Amino acid sequence: MKCKTNSFRKKLLSWFMFFTVVIFTVLWLLQTVFLQKFYNGMIIRNTIKVADKIASEGQNSDITSYIDDISRSNSILVFVTDTDGNIIYSSDEYKKGHRGRFRDERSDFKNEYHQYRELPENYSEFLSAVNASDSGEAELQNDDIYVYGRLIDYYGRDEKVVLYVGTTLNAVGSTARIIRIQLMWVTLLSIIIAFVLALFMSKSFSKPVSQLNEKAHKLGENDNDTEFGKGFCTELDELNKTLDTTSEKLKKNREFQNELLANVSHDLRTPLTMIKGYAEMIRDISREDEKQCAEDVAVIVEETDRLTALVNEILEYSELQMSDREAVMNDVDLSETVSSVADSFGKLYSKDGYDFERNIADSVHVKGNISRLQRAIYNLLDNAVRHAGEDKWVGISLRTDNGKAIIEISDHGSGIAPEELGHIWDRYYTKRQRSGKGVSGLGLAIVKQIVSQHNGVCKAESEVGTGSVFSIELDVE
Repeated sequence: MKCKTNSFRKKLLSWFMFFTVVIFTVLWLLQTVFLQKFYNGMIIRNTIKVADKIASEGQNSDITSYIDDISRSNSILVFVTDTDGNIIYSSDEYKKGHRGRFRDERSDFKNEYHQYRELPENYSEFLSAVNASDSGEAELQNDDIYVYGRLIDYYGRDEKVVLYVGTTLNAVGSTARIIRIQLMWVTLLSIIIAFVLALFMSKSFSKPVSQLNEKAHKLGENDNDTEFGKGFCTELDELNKTLDTTSEKLKKNREFQNELLANVSHDLRTPLTMIKGYAEMIRDISREDEKQCAEDVAVIVEETDRLTALVNEILEYSELQMSDREAVMNDVDLSETVSSVADSFGKLYSKDGYDFERNIADSVHVKGNISRLQRAIYNLLDNAVRHAGEDKWVGISLRTDNGKAIIEISDHGSGIAPEELGHIWDRYYTKRQRSGKGVSGLGLAIVKQIVSQHNGVCKAESEVGTGSVFSIELDVE
């Protein structure tokens, strides 16, 4: 498939590469430009925190050991002096103490002397800042050194002493240069790898989308054999399933339309031809003969009624086939429904000598749509009346058996041959030798469709020359 300029694949590739560039740009800034600032900020905060800890432990008799430990673990320089700048104690990351010049009056061994590091060059400036500060604390900072200190209470001293905590700030300089060189190689290799991965990922993502696009273009076509690799992601698999379902519906709709035109065109032309022919006869021949004119008009009325019934059946079956909505199901008194339809037929056909024998059980209830069930029963009774034998007998029964409600409509007509019995529920299948009325062949198909919507079963039993029994089985509520 040709790759378009604004295709999904190219957009995904572009965005992935853009994402890679942004990530490495941020990484470069953090590891080079802002690394020293981040490092200095962390060192300064840590130095202040160390001073706070030493101040909190100032009255502890083991304060010197605590200072040694904390200076070594944090790589800092610590001085404790009096307000005149005389050293009381000092420590750094290398030694806990230095023997020598000054006697430590607090030592358990009176002959033990300690020699301390010389005060740094900026100590005088720092001490002046501390003494001049209202809060008793001060800090100094240049490009290489940061110093923070304050007046604290100290073990064995009545007056406050000066705490000096210093650290270097340029330790990350050489590290930053090493990181900068390393980042150059990492960035180059990462961009190459990212480009290869982006090509692979964009192809993997765009392939199923392209397949679905091609399948969508061929919806409803008979040769829609577009392959789709399932399993990439759930959403695309569901979309593929939806397209398959839609394609099947479109195929069925197209088949239904073609079948409608092929099977109904003759049934529509026949009554129209007869209506037109008899209308011309009235106009040209029998308009002055009242008896003949009445007979011709009766034929026109009959054919018009048949055409109306045919169109209504086609529309009704089309509605059942095309509707995506489920019928509203409620509790239906099937006994009352069957009796009501039987009463209607009795009133309509009893004057013509038809005998409707009933055997309807009481209080049989099912869950269904009452209007559609009435239509199914009506079609079966209409079929029985049209195919009734010379005795014009029609049987109507309703019973229950093993949780099933069974409706049976019987007649003593000519029956149905075994080879035709399997086709009577098909659309547009007619048996004209049983009826000279040229019906549409949709009546029993409508019954089957309605019963299927109710999860029921349609059956038919027949013997040639004896009659037929049509039945509907539904679940009892």
